[in-house]
Amino acid sequence: MTGFDELHLPRALGDALEARGWSAHDPFVREAVPAAARGNNVVAVAPPAAVYATPVLAAALGRADRLLILAPAAELAMWAAITQPLGATAGRSVLAARTGPRATRRLRRGGADIVLADPETALGLVRGSVLAPAEFTAVVLGWVERLDVGDTLTELMHEIPRDAQRLVFTATPERVADLVERYARKGLTVRSGSGLVPAPVPSGAPPRIVSVGWERRAAALADVVEMLDPATVCVWALDRAEADAIGRALPVGTPGVELVTGDAPDSDLVIAFDPPDSERFVQLRDAGSLVLLAPPGTEAYLARMAPAARPLRLPGVLEGAASAAAARRAEIAAAIDNGDASTSLLTLAPLLERYDATRVAAALYDLWSTRAAPAAPAAAPGGGAPSQPARIWVGIGKSEGVSPNDFVGLMTKELRVPRASIGRIELRDAYSLIEVPAAEAEAIARALNGATVRRKRLTARIDRESGARQERPPRRRAPR
Repeated sequence: MTGFDELHLPRALGDALEARGWSAHDPFVREAVPAAARGNNVVAVAPPAAVYATPVLAAALGRADRLLILAPAAELAMWAAITQPLGATAGRSVLAARTGPRATRRLRRGGADIVLADPETALGLVRGSVLAPAEFTAVVLGWVERLDVGDTLTELMHEIPRDAQRLVFTATPERVADLVERYARKGLTVRSGSGLVPAPVPSGAPPRIVSVGWERRAAALADVVEMLDPATVCVWALDRAEADAIGRALPVGTPGVELVTGDAPDSDLVIAFDPPDSERFVQLRDAGSLVLLAPPGTEAYLARMAPAARPLRLPGVLEGAASAAAARRAEIAAAIDNGDASTSLLTLAPLLERYDATRVAAALYDLWSTRAAPAAPAAAPGGGAPSQPARIWVGIGKSEGVSPNDFVGLMTKELRVPRASIGRIELRDAYSLIEVPAAEAEAIARALNGATVRRKRLTARIDRESGARQERPPRRRAPR
């Protein structure tokens, strides 16, 4: 008998959690699992990573016939990686609805017991009459502060039965109190760690932060170790779900290289593979020089956790996009040198008094990059027709289930390509074509080459053949 039997968890699911390194004696597990297993609403306060939902999902699967999981689109792959093994153990079928048309075909063929989707995709499936929220016995809101909490979520939750279980995850409970009151009344609040912001960092070297995509964390480990060259290294992960991938990146188990899911031993270098909660952060910080991996969506949380942390830039992706970044900097510098900023300064003055100028500038740049309309094509020299955009050939297509949103999310969030630089995305069976400005094509192709989508490493290059085919005049048949 395992400790999970006492928590009202079916034996098979308890064994699955134990195999991944979860302990029935963990305070978070001991509070959350029994409540979820009995069908109560639960509000889990935890770092913004799907792996923290694992024991709560296992408890819900022990009783819920059908489960709807709503999470940010960029994180569905991580949720699927957690949910699919647990679903198989519980005898439940799982569908990750990344795109509406593909999910529609699957649901019409036979449905699924567990459906993962972002709110917008889920609402589209509901309006298309292929997803019936009234049939779900439990709904999960994955880090609700990053979901669309406007009309989309309101319309979806209106269709969920009143007696359906609500499992809400958040890293900022103070920001979502109204939403929790509306959708998960009388939910038991459980916390991972004693609080989400620890005591101030002591004197000494502050932690380092590496910005990296969720699916590239394992690959980033080797780069971090190569750059810092420690004598001993310890990788901490919340559980052992990614142990194989970590082992392929580093020689785990050899002298000086260790993977742990509990307390980290004293080491020259400690790498947090998952975002730690407050108590674990303090322990990791005290065990050695700490590096935090920061996938998209975790940056704000880690900034609060480690306000003095310094960025650690890895080779590869950053260098691949360097020329595009330089062009953006030149554009900003020209605006500073040539523009009249008096009106803008009046607007920004209160913000500059309240916040550090660097943070104000960074926020404005993010807004500019994400909301700017695509620039008009540049005119050809001499006033001729606009130059045509370049196209990048990427060696993954429809047959692997890829969608345009996969490329947009990768390029904007992980590779930091401005949204305005991404044009039409054309999917073929075995490959895809992405339109980008010709001046930025080489840098973006280098950045895409080696990145990962759907757990597949990409091969990318400038597509010169398609342009030649378009410009080549049709051949005339010789007279017989």
